[in-house]
Amino acid sequence: MESQIIRPGHLTAHQTAQQLGITLEGVRKLVQRGKLTRSGGSPRQPWYAFQDVAALAAKRPARNTA
Repeated sequence: MESQIIRPGHLTAHQTAQQLGITLEGVRKLVQRGKLTRSGGSPRQPWYAFQDVAALAAKRPARNTA
């Protein structure tokens, strides 16, 4: 269950995965590789800064969904 209370300007792990078009495991790997940093939350429900996620999304190549 996702946290109902989140600071403005932050995304949950689920929202981050959705924005980047990847799985939760993909988000974990980005954190492990140092490409994305947690900015709050708890160890089980981390938050990520929206600006960091948007910058990362802009660097990623566009994916075809068709």
